[in-house]
Amino acid sequence: MSKAIIKSATGIRTILIVILLLKLSITSFAQQAISDVGNFYPVLDTYAAKDNSSLSYLAKDRKKTEKWRRKAKAKLHELLAFDPEPAPLDPQILETTKRDGYTQYLVKYNLNALQQTEAYLLIPDNLTKPAPAVIALHDHGGFYFYGKEKHTLTDDQPVILKEYIDNLYEGRTYADELAKRGFIVLSPDAVYFGSQKLDPAQTSPNNAKAYYSNVTANESENIRAFNKFASAQEIPMNKTILTAGTTWLGMIAQGDKVAIDYLLTRPEVDPEKIGCIGLSLGGLRSTYLFGLDSRIKTGVVAAFSTTYQHMLKEHARHTWMMYVPRQYEFLDLPDVASLNAPRPLMVMNCKQDKLFSMEGMQAAESKLKAIYTKMIAPDKFACNYYDVPHSMTIRMQEDAFAWLEKWLKQDKE
Repeated sequence: MSKAIIKSATGIRTILIVILLLKLSITSFAQQAISDVGNFYPVLDTYAAKDNSSLSYLAKDRKKTEKWRRKAKAKLHELLAFDPEPAPLDPQILETTKRDGYTQYLVKYNLNALQQTEAYLLIPDNLTKPAPAVIALHDHGGFYFYGKEKHTLTDDQPVILKEYIDNLYEGRTYADELAKRGFIVLSPDAVYFGSQKLDPAQTSPNNAKAYYSNVTANESENIRAFNKFASAQEIPMNKTILTAGTTWLGMIAQGDKVAIDYLLTRPEVDPEKIGCIGLSLGGLRSTYLFGLDSRIKTGVVAAFSTTYQHMLKEHARHTWMMYVPRQYEFLDLPDVASLNAPRPLMVMNCKQDKLFSMEGMQAAESKLKAIYTKMIAPDKFACNYYDVPHSMTIRMQEDAFAWLEKWLKQDKE
């Protein structure tokens, strides 16, 4: 055999060995890289596992359910850390639009002494007595320019909004569908969205420049530029919120509770039949509103269900709005929803959801199912899975409507 052939064979063997070593290295890396925080995961996971969820209903034998509920709600309220100076609602009707089967009101009211919000109020036609009401809580989706408009019908929708509704809701504004079915619906803007969105003109010149330099004559492009600007500002926003001694979710939850206060000023509303529903961030908002406020009689959470244990491994895609320092020490995410148990709760999960793992969704389901079973009310908890990406499809909406009709339109809770 010539030296050239031997040299060539040796070179091929070397390349094959290198390829094999690379494959082994990649496999080993994949096995170790189980978290967004890599080698920091073991210490954080170990720390988080120490006496976590101490106020969960499952943490011990809770012989006095109401005493547990009061203690857990008080601790969560403390952790959310937002107690602004109150103010009268001072509600105003800004616009009135007659639609098919209901009337849409654009309303405005005070959240506290320093903040206001706008909301759409939908009142069905021909009500003869106080009717059940649903608070429809909008999503995040990286779409800050609008809030309530993402699931409530508006005229002259820009292309970017229409495409968004097509993508997440299969083209249907579910708040209006609820109104057509006899529910009074309130869709309020959350902090940082819609009527409460960030004003670029009041941010620092360097930050504002990033937005204004992209403003054009195209409405959808301007909205896209604003959404990009607002997304980048989430980090300084949350840093400032934490420095101020409060939490972003605390601010959102306080506003959502005031939505109930507003509904109760309306004579059309049956105060004993109020529910809440939301997708994504709206699902998180629904979780906290349902858990914190006993005036909510039933809840629907869409595409926002997991446990913190599973979020420790991967949550890079989530908004800064959801984090509450030290909450895991006392209450896991499904524990929050359980604070209103055994009131009826439906959770809807998307099998193709890239924001949550199937293991996390199933773990949350198991925890809530165990709590409702322990409270001898397994029929008041439902958890459905849909083979779709992160969304609230028409089929999901129909299941949610059936749930709300079952628990809000019957005579007894």
